[in-house]
Amino acid sequence: MIALVIIAALICLIRFIYGLGSVINLSDQWPWGLWIGFDLLCGIALAGGGFSTALIVHVLHKDKYLPIARAALLTSLIGYLIALVSLFLDIGRWYNFWRPFVFWGFHSVLFEVFWCISLYTIVQILEFGDIFFERVRVHFPPYKKILHKIMPFLLILGIVLPTLHQSSLGSLYIIAVNKLNPLWWSMIIPFFFVWSAFFLGPAMATIEGTLAAKTYHRKPELSVYSDLAKVTIWMLIIYLIVKVIDLNYRGVFSSAFNGSFESNMFLLEMIGFVVLPILMYVTPGIRTKQWGVFTASVLVVAGVIFNRLNVVFTGMAKSLGGQYFPSLWEFLVTIGMWSALVLIYCFILYCRKLPHFE
Repeated sequence: MIALVIIAALICLIRFIYGLGSVINLSDQWPWGLWIGFDLLCGIALAGGGFSTALIVHVLHKDKYLPIARAALLTSLIGYLIALVSLFLDIGRWYNFWRPFVFWGFHSVLFEVFWCISLYTIVQILEFGDIFFERVRVHFPPYKKILHKIMPFLLILGIVLPTLHQSSLGSLYIIAVNKLNPLWWSMIIPFFFVWSAFFLGPAMATIEGTLAAKTYHRKPELSVYSDLAKVTIWMLIIYLIVKVIDLNYRGVFSSAFNGSFESNMFLLEMIGFVVLPILMYVTPGIRTKQWGVFTASVLVVAGVIFNRLNVVFTGMAKSLGGQYFPSLWEFLVTIGMWSALVLIYCFILYCRKLPHFE
């Protein structure tokens, strides 16, 4: 993975020197590709476990989920840093990245997304700083006290900001009313984006906790994951009901069964990654087993990724025209960035085993 990160860094260097066209297959017809469709849109959704877990633990005071809260916040922080890197890479004139901080485009949804993501990343760094200063207690006591006092305010911001930008990512597609396939376009697509990011949180916490427990030879928190599954069940059911009502209200429900490529992809998304996980979660013999709750969570995560990719690619393909398939360099950068996420996560867990700094 270190080698993959180095390769990705070298490709990024080439991109910054010679421009986007030197490493990507995007065109005027396809302005958004793998780096935005997967690394940003999917990455932000996958990192949504931080704000949903914070809401459940610190606002609703469900202390039984506390064992997985910090790991979820850590994964969320690293995920947002990766998303910011992907956004930076995709800017045509990357040296103008500072402009949104100075020139305020109040009427731009993308401007609001930029600010919310940037501010939320800062909030997460400060929240993680509170954990960091638990281990570095002696040299920086004032900072620890300050962070402890402002932590309630940071937790509120840490819930409000991602709610705004998760929904706003969906708002970017409202103006694509004649371009995005009706199976995915909706005036309430912001709701679908933020709602799916929220129920993705417990699923990501389950996957991450299970893999970490297996890697570091610990017993998985099965009771916590089973209870989290109950949260995911109800949110998936609400998502499915609202989706069906929305399709029927707009008169496009029959389009899901017309046999086209888009309809088949939509049915695969809904049946394989929404209905099937619901059935698995409601079955006690599956939900109370580690393999069962892990498998169902994998399907939920895969479903949200599948949904985002359908919106960016499948749903827009006919209106955009032309063809797009990521270049080898795009794939290598994406693989390198997600390898960096895993490496950083493992490194921080390793540091947690070290003696306290004095």
